[in-house]
Amino acid sequence: MMKIMIVEDDETVRELISESLQNWGFETIEVTDFKKVLDVFQQEEPHLVLLDITLPVFDGYYWVQKIREVSKAPVIFISSRDTNADSIMSMNMGGDDYVTKPFATDILIAKVNALLRRTYDYSKASSSTLEHNGLTLNMENSSLVIDDTTVELSKNEFQLLLILLKNKGKIVSREKLLRALWDDERFVDDNTLTVNINRLRKKIEGAGIAGYIETKVGQGYIIP
Repeated sequence: MMKIMIVEDDETVRELISESLQNWGFETIEVTDFKKVLDVFQQEEPHLVLLDITLPVFDGYYWVQKIREVSKAPVIFISSRDTNADSIMSMNMGGDDYVTKPFATDILIAKVNALLRRTYDYSKASSSTLEHNGLTLNMENSSLVIDDTTVELSKNEFQLLLILLKNKGKIVSREKLLRALWDDERFVDDNTLTVNINRLRKKIEGAGIAGYIETKVGQGYIIP
């Protein structure tokens, strides 16, 4: 399992990033003591670092230089600064990519996956499909295969099924699914999630598997 270290002093942003990465099957390390970023890095040996520029004590530029003294692990800077000078500075100081706040989590995940593929040949090291109880989800083309029948999924349907499959046997709350699909669930009608779940169920049932996603009233959804 690939390990991602998150160095971000905004707790809300840090937890959103961590949860999104976990939904994709990554292990996450959240740094909360910003005097010990290098210590945590050397102890945990992450495969990639997400590093905010504006931090307490020392900024991200300081820490990327310290990391580069001991490792070539890829670093993606995360910052509210959006000038070309900041982006160029980040690359010159040892960063590999740059993401400006606010950002869509799917864009961040795409950048993480791209860097891991380039650095570790991640695409060959990890499977591009998930299989469970007669269903195969292809993560490369977002398609679903059931008994040789290919089912096309929308972006939201794919994300829902991916999260539920990665958490199979566990109840996934509606709140977690909302956060995974939409960056700020406060502006999403709760009925939108129900509509997407129902569409996904109909597609799976239409391909031959009934009752694949169960509702746990007051708790969420589960793939047993």
